[in-house]
Amino acid sequence: MCLGVPGLIKELDPSGVVLMGKVDFAGVTRQVCFSSLPEVKVGEYVLVHVGFALTKLEEKTALETLDLFKGMGVLQDELGVGSLEGSLDTK
Repeated sequence: MCLGVPGLIKELDPSGVVLMGKVDFAGVTRQVCFSSLPEVKVGEYVLVHVGFALTKLEEKTALETLDLFKGMGVLQDELGVGSLEGSLDTK
């Protein structure tokens, strides 16, 4: 299955040809391309598909979606990691 997964922008690196950065997906950090969203800022949520940020999301929507994906058990498959138990705690 291929899903767009919400993530929190942790770092941006504007030094390359295209804007790249690190995004946190429920405790798992991945490198992401922001070429289609050059206006993003650290601390914003984005929807990412195959390493490309597609659109910005409101925090509430992103967290609800991550919680839903976690409940369905699909985050582990999408992120290629083991258990994510407890990694969605936002407080």
